[in-house]
Amino acid sequence: MPKAMITAYAHPCLKEGLEQRGYQVDTLEKISYQELKELIPGYEGLIVASRIQIDKAILAEAKSLKWIGRLGSGMEIIDVDQATAQQIVCMSSPDGNCASVGEHCLGLLLSLMHNISSSRDEVREGKWLREANRGFELAGKTVGIIGLGHTGSAFAQLLLPFGVRVLAHDKYKTGFSAGHIIESTVDDIIESADVISFHLPLNEETQHYANEQFFSSLKKRPYFLNASRGGVVDTAALLQALDKGLVAAAGLDVLENEDLASYSVQESDMLQQLLKRSNVIVTPHIAGSSKESLARLAQSLLKKLDLLPRA
Repeated sequence: MPKAMITAYAHPCLKEGLEQRGYQVDTLEKISYQELKELIPGYEGLIVASRIQIDKAILAEAKSLKWIGRLGSGMEIIDVDQATAQQIVCMSSPDGNCASVGEHCLGLLLSLMHNISSSRDEVREGKWLREANRGFELAGKTVGIIGLGHTGSAFAQLLLPFGVRVLAHDKYKTGFSAGHIIESTVDDIIESADVISFHLPLNEETQHYANEQFFSSLKKRPYFLNASRGGVVDTAALLQALDKGLVAAAGLDVLENEDLASYSVQESDMLQQLLKRSNVIVTPHIAGSSKESLARLAQSLLKKLDLLPRA
């Protein structure tokens, strides 16, 4: 019987589905990199999230591996080129949690625009400041979306009832203007957007995409959102932009380094600088982690697995 390993927390339907497809399934949510390297030779299938890097060293030991399933979207944790060279099929499931990410981005944005989170904190401190917390309506604003994949598209669709204009840029898509969504350039977004939301994978091209030059080029004072990958944003540059008033507020679901226990003094200082600001909300990479998305991620991978040829 072929074996499959699940290395992350997953909906029970994933293990059940794999067993129904003839696999012996081992769930090892806390497996270390070294343990995976030692055990991987015996497995035909591997399910990962974002915790363990599937690099050349791991793949060199994967003598029986035929497929890797990624719970989520970003494939930067997998050396896809090497896997492909070894005829290992790599699958992701961005369709599984895009609705959750879109809703989270909308929640961050509305909270920032209407001072919901910051004013709640003030009330806890015994402050009842109405005029100081007068917010802004989303209606009539221009929202720039950089990266119109699954999550960017989900966010764009949720914005429809608010009567906004969406300027969307995607380097790998053209001809997608429809309704309130207008195909645009990054320059268009920098020039006109009241809100900018990032929905990009992390790679050499997008590392620190939002850097000092990006922020200094902004023509308006937009609300800034990132629920994609932390490395897309240069944290130091964002802090500088906040200090200079180049952005009105920031909603971040991801950080450059999400292992807080490993932080250097500089990283700790930057995080504290973010957290002490009333116009910044940081959440712990939960945008795509709704109860519903957990099941959809599993179901997405199972459907893709069914398309693969079986011996």
